[in-house]
Amino acid sequence: MSGPRVLLIEHERSTPAGLVKDWLEAHDADVNAIAIAEAAEHEMPRAYDLIVSLGSDASAYDDGVPWIGGELQLLGEAVAADVPVLGICFGGQLLARALGADVFRAREAEIGWGEVQSESVDLIPVGPWFQWHFDTFSPPFGARLLAHSEAGPQAFVQGRSLGLQFHPEVDIEIINNWTVLYRHELDEHGVDADELLAHTRAVAGTARKVSWALLEAYFERIAQVSTKASR
Repeated sequence: MSGPRVLLIEHERSTPAGLVKDWLEAHDADVNAIAIAEAAEHEMPRAYDLIVSLGSDASAYDDGVPWIGGELQLLGEAVAADVPVLGICFGGQLLARALGADVFRAREAEIGWGEVQSESVDLIPVGPWFQWHFDTFSPPFGARLLAHSEAGPQAFVQGRSLGLQFHPEVDIEIINNWTVLYRHELDEHGVDADELLAHTRAVAGTARKVSWALLEAYFERIAQVSTKASR
């Protein structure tokens, strides 16, 4: 049996799919990766078994960004058509907005590794999870809040879709690249890049296991897209 057909929405080259891509490959997924800012045509959600929206430098509430309106429409159409959406960081915020929630600047940035307060540890393990964001959102009306931190919501589910504020896709290579590309943000918020990388190396194995567990639980029990893949 062939794997699921997946639309993978990328926003910048600096936000690769990482572990999510590994997981999809393990499930023999037929992945159509698009750079949403360069997409010439509007994708039809019904053509896919799953839509994954990754992180972005942009703010999900900034309608001055030319492509945000199109992706917002796409995610709304997917939810209406009962096509599951997995939104990660920016993608989770935009999914929340597509469901009618507000997205706004957070009082404090979250950068680094930490745990979340989970209401359902079988779906959302407590961590460690990697955070790098400056915005937050209100839980969509009717959604089930699965996890939160002092900074705001961290995970919610509505229907077959899951929005995440943290980054289950990251690995050492991704974070190493981010510490170079976004060093100015680390400096601005008093985060030591060398300490962040050392922490990443220390928790990498555990982080991969909890990320894989989250993806498996989501796909099997909520999205109901695929069967278990081997690590």
